[in-house]
Amino acid sequence: MNDTALHTIEQIEAFLTGTATVEFRFENAAAGYAWIQATLARFGYTALPRPHKGTLRRYLRAVTGYSRAQVTRLIQGFQKSGWVRRHAGVRHRFAVLSTPADIRLLAKTDELHETLSGPATKKIFERAFEVFGNAAFKRLVSISVSHLYTLRKSTGYKKKRQYFAKTKSRSLPIGQRRKPTPKGKPGYLRIDSVHQGDLDGKKGVYHINAVDEVTQYQAVVCVEKISEAYLLVALEELFTAFPFVILGFHSEREACPWGATARST
Repeated sequence: MNDTALHTIEQIEAFLTGTATVEFRFENAAAGYAWIQATLARFGYTALPRPHKGTLRRYLRAVTGYSRAQVTRLIQGFQKSGWVRRHAGVRHRFAVLSTPADIRLLAKTDELHETLSGPATKKIFERAFEVFGNAAFKRLVSISVSHLYTLRKSTGYKKKRQYFAKTKSRSLPIGQRRKPTPKGKPGYLRIDSVHQGDLDGKKGVYHINAVDEVTQYQAVVCVEKISEAYLLVALEELFTAFPFVILGFHSEREACPWGATARST
């Protein structure tokens, strides 16, 4: 940076108000720190009155673009040692709990044992190291169960092993015709239909017979044809003939021409 034209605090104030021009040119952070040190020394920052110190601080911030806190820290370092130096901060790093080799070993163990639960897998690690003396499991012995599950979700684990559970079939009793189980309660009917037979070329009627499973209470109606037009009226009359609430009825398909209405609950 070339600011040799600035010699006084008044000139710096003029620069800050935009009435003077300077040329900014820092090659790197080290050069910027060196310029700050030279500027503080050139203007005698330590001996300046408080208002002038504030002006010089604003000048340093305007030229470098550093924050107020950073400029204050650099000035404090200059006042203590006479130098403005860059200190590399020491960042805290957490200890590595597992290595890529540990993840590969976990994936191999899960493959051999078909992915057991976390506690069971940890027991396998302990036996492998303590009982069988396999040093490869030394780090995995101290792994927590929760971290074990975390490793199973990691990218490294998934690259080594992908587990797909097959869809298990499940049979549901949908649309099945079963004999009712009344458990001693009336209201479950068995229904059969019987064709009377033809006479002299004329179709006979159909007898619809309903019997309660528990009480053996029986009711019979007749219909001219097995169709919805005749059966709806006949079934309403049939059900009202029973002295209790109808909870369900059952009929074999062979004896129930109306098919889908053979069972209802």
